[in-house]
Amino acid sequence: MEHPGWFSPATARLIATTIFVIAYIIIASEKLERAKVAVMAACLMIALGIVSQQQAFGGTEGSPPLVEWNVIFLLSGMMIIVTVLGRTGVFEWLAIKSVHLAKGRPAPLIAILSLVTALASMFLDNVTTVILIAPVTITLARTLRIDPVPLLIAEVIASNVGGTATLIGDPPNIIIGSHAEIGFLPFLTEIGPAAVLSLIATTALAMVWIGKPLKVGSELRRMAMETDSIAAIRDPVLLKQALVVLSITIVGFLVHSLVHLEPATIALFGAAILMLISKEKAESLLSSIEWSTIFFFIGLFIMVGGLVEVGIIELLGQGLYHLCGPNIPVLSMVLLWMSALLSAIVDNIPYVTTMCPVVETIARDMYPQLAAPELRHELMHHADVLVLWWSLALGACLGGNATLIGASANVVVAGIAEHEGYPISFMRFLKYGVVFTLVTLLVSTAYLWLRWLIHM
Repeated sequence: MEHPGWFSPATARLIATTIFVIAYIIIASEKLERAKVAVMAACLMIALGIVSQQQAFGGTEGSPPLVEWNVIFLLSGMMIIVTVLGRTGVFEWLAIKSVHLAKGRPAPLIAILSLVTALASMFLDNVTTVILIAPVTITLARTLRIDPVPLLIAEVIASNVGGTATLIGDPPNIIIGSHAEIGFLPFLTEIGPAAVLSLIATTALAMVWIGKPLKVGSELRRMAMETDSIAAIRDPVLLKQALVVLSITIVGFLVHSLVHLEPATIALFGAAILMLISKEKAESLLSSIEWSTIFFFIGLFIMVGGLVEVGIIELLGQGLYHLCGPNIPVLSMVLLWMSALLSAIVDNIPYVTTMCPVVETIARDMYPQLAAPELRHELMHHADVLVLWWSLALGACLGGNATLIGASANVVVAGIAEHEGYPISFMRFLKYGVVFTLVTLLVSTAYLWLRWLIHM
């Protein structure tokens, strides 16, 4: 990278790391709002020449912008769609139906919500899933007069675990699939079982650890069971229209590569249709966007992008091969756990973007006979190399569960909860996130060994 001339590359790395570490500590301490800290840190990265404004917002020739505008506009569009749906009363209806199915008991309720969230996240981006599910959960918790935060944390864990199973479930998988030319079916069949086993383990743990301490009185359960779900629907006509638009939007997500449209465009298109259909003023609907969450993402992308630009993450990845050598079982385990650790600290999207070329370099070093460009597909699909891709995917997706800023879905849920008056502190999320992450990583470690590594 070219700097304005103020700093050497080594000094630039020191400055970028210092800015990131200080910002991260402040965010974790919650002394200031995370959006304010992230935006200030991003501005410092630009002002000091760690990244240019062009790199941050517009990209350069051959490189996309550091700010993932597809994520930003996907979030904005889905927030508007969810707002219109919320005005119809459908979330209250879903909450009442869930209470009826769980008979008003918190532990079964957590299992139902977790399984629904995970299943949806396998076929939708997990950010979209939590935008749809979180309002239902908050409404449900209010109905039962329990704290919604533990339920929301269990859901976001389930969302990230479920998204691990498929190519389209989590952005890191999309990046890996594109770089390594791996399709939908291999993801589902090769690491889908690890995600399912992890989901079973985390759901059982959530029922015991989160569900049991939540108490709902028998009288309150009886009243909840007698609640009429149909009466919750306030605008049946708008609900039907909104559900049609939502269905078209979801189908659009599934076939976006065939129609050559990004998910962000599809989400904004759905939001625009609902804004025209709804009688609400545009100002009212646009005010429903969680702007603090949006700007936190913008700042976070630039903060992490600064680390990528100065080569910090790439240096860590390259040190991996020098440390482990061509030993596939050791490389796989280190890649799994290192990816989880780093994805808990930085957003997993730029991390995976940086690590994909590193894994490819390792593959070429191990199999120089396949290094020719025309043999790239064969190299990427070599059995040993595939294990490294699966380790990277599992580590990056599951490691994002450890902290509040480890994955996009975590940040979105925190923003929704704060908007509704239930802020999720960094330390409270960490208390649950680290334990759930360790459980899923242990499951993934056992799965990788039993499925592939034990035979090497």
